[in-house]
Amino acid sequence: MDLIMVKIVYVEHDGTEHSVDVEVGESIMEGAVSNSIPGIDADCGGGGACATCMVFIGDEWKDKVESMTDEEESMIDFHEYKDDNSRLGCQVLVTEEFNGMKVKMPPSQY
Repeated sequence: MDLIMVKIVYVEHDGTEHSVDVEVGESIMEGAVSNSIPGIDADCGGGGACATCMVFIGDEWKDKVESMTDEEESMIDFHEYKDDNSRLGCQVLVTEEFNGMKVKMPPSQY
């Protein structure tokens, strides 16, 4: 079975872009970690328990991303840089529709 890959662009707070191939079914966080993208700490390993993989999803992509759970929203509430486009990268699974998606990262992850 062939792997399906899509291009995801991770944008650091300073504007540095990292365009990488991420396998469909992986999370935004897993794609960052497996490609050594700086700015995604992923301290809890994807359990949605630390908010160190928070990213900002652009408005043009929000309707393609599954809704946030109450648990994810709770965790994001503790992040100092949260906004209306915030998501935990570990909770967003990549689909074929994400090809070309840009996700931005906050200045730091706590």
